Amino acid sequence: MGLVTVEQRGATRLVTYANPPFGTMTAQGSVEMLAALSAAAEDPTVRAIVITGGVPGIFVRHYDVGELSVMSDGLAGAPPAPAGGSGGKPGGTFGEMVDVIAAAPKPVIAAINGLCMGGGFEMTLACDIRIAGADVTAIGLPETRVGIFPGGGGTQRLPRIIGEARALEMILRGRTVTGPEAGEIGMVHEVVADPLGRALEIAAEFEAKGPDGVAYAKRLTRAALDRPLAEGLRDERLSFVEVMKTPSAREGLKAGRPPAAIQSL
Repeated sequence: MGLVTVEQRGATRLVTYANPPFGTMTAQGSVEMLAALSAAAEDPTVRAIVITGGVPGIFVRHYDVGELSVMSDGLAGAPPAPAGGSGGKPGGTFGEMVDVIAAAPKPVIAAINGLCMGGGFEMTLACDIRIAGADVTAIGLPETRVGIFPGGGGTQRLPRIIGEARALEMILRGRTVTGPEAGEIGMVHEVVADPLGRALEIAAEFEAKGPDGVAYAKRLTRAALDRPLAEGLRDERLSFVEVMKTPSAREGLKAGRPPAAIQSL
């Protein structure tokens, strides 16, 4: 039996991760999540993706510490990496899976329905929208407590979301917060009683939106803080011309035009 289940809800792809009883992420779980998310990202019939946890009270507890310990022992005897890098993609399958979330040409929404720490939280940081349950007791990056640091994007994405000062304090101390506290500091967008229900509700909004406009908007907004303003503006203006050529934009603009009687006023 796999660790990942996939369900189609209209134009929304629901991806659920369950690794009972503890709900930790594993190497096998990363492989299955990568396959499920890649398929959803590439499927033109999917307008939005929702990720949630399948173990009651757990989104993803954290990455399996036992697997990390074995990896640590193996790396201890390995030769140092070359100064210029080995040429392979760092981060392994888990890193590739997180990158797929961030780069998917459609919204990815995290329905944080329970414990969400370490690698689990790093998955949600790559998502476009995060909805947390009001009863969630721990969200954060506690890696420094066991002698490592967030290696799945946490040190790069959390400062972009809550600011450098607050991110430094949380990461260095290995702090976790409750769902409501995460909402107060901007780590999640909404805190609700039913995070999955709310995530699916938001995802359904995208069934009525042109997929090309949404895809361009996501790519441009995500790149905004990583390059000079002039470069971003140029990309935006060129992309606007390109999206105007797409069937979805042309159909949306025609549907949104006011009636002829109003146009003549």
